[in-house]
Amino acid sequence: MDSRTGKKIRLGRLLDPRTGRAVVVAASHGVMSGPPAGLRTRAEIETAFSKMGTADGVMVSPGMLPLLEDFYVGRGRPALVLHLDWKNHGRKIYTPGQDGRGEGVLAQLASLEDVAAAGVDAVMTYLYIGQRNSELERAEIERNARIVADAAKVGVAVIIEPRSALEAEGPEALSTEVLSLYCRISADIGADLVKVLWNGSVEAFAPVAQTCYAPILVAGGPGGEDEKDTLQLAADSIEAGAAGVMFGRRVFRAERPEAVLAGLRAVTHDGVSVDEALARL
Repeated sequence: MDSRTGKKIRLGRLLDPRTGRAVVVAASHGVMSGPPAGLRTRAEIETAFSKMGTADGVMVSPGMLPLLEDFYVGRGRPALVLHLDWKNHGRKIYTPGQDGRGEGVLAQLASLEDVAAAGVDAVMTYLYIGQRNSELERAEIERNARIVADAAKVGVAVIIEPRSALEAEGPEALSTEVLSLYCRISADIGADLVKVLWNGSVEAFAPVAQTCYAPILVAGGPGGEDEKDTLQLAADSIEAGAAGVMFGRRVFRAERPEAVLAGLRAVTHDGVSVDEALARL
């Protein structure tokens, strides 16, 4: 008996054992960018979570847990995913300065011992690469490697979300080559799952999934107004080789979050077409 058993059990809560796939909702945006639409107040948070019980996992920040811990209690409840990092990359207000430190910084919000004690199934951490200052990239590699090692000791799964530090400077940061580079680095560091941005098409994304042997969850990005668009992104992700999706705004900002989750589960786990999923709804 060792921590590998704990990680296997926790991953089994997050990834459906029947399909090896997952539909995860990210609801932790506030720790990075302030109150997001749909989760601005305590009442909005509680209302949104009351409609997300069919997700395979839901990600929150450490401070949200005391408010929401009952949401995770009981058989058939979503896996508890913890947003382990704070970052100031890409923030729209009080953006990082341009004095040589404009590429953003990150910080870990909790120890892995406290994470395990809280019953967390998986943590998510960012991995930024491509900084002009190579010391920043080195620090990111070392930080993520330490998190993976610390999580392994306590049996907690790790989701790494790799990103380019130069995303704001042009579309090259979302090229197949860049995504393949940082997804493979994440897997080789020891990520149990890799969350990654979508780069536009099944053809462009398939090589990314093929060369990253860790299961990939596709990020949702902005959205939530168009149910069909959300389901199409999930279907394209699965077709390209992803193991599921990790959508936030596309779920909690949707007019019908429960219906969107039902559709995402149908597309991800049952392999139905987008049109069929919409018809079921």
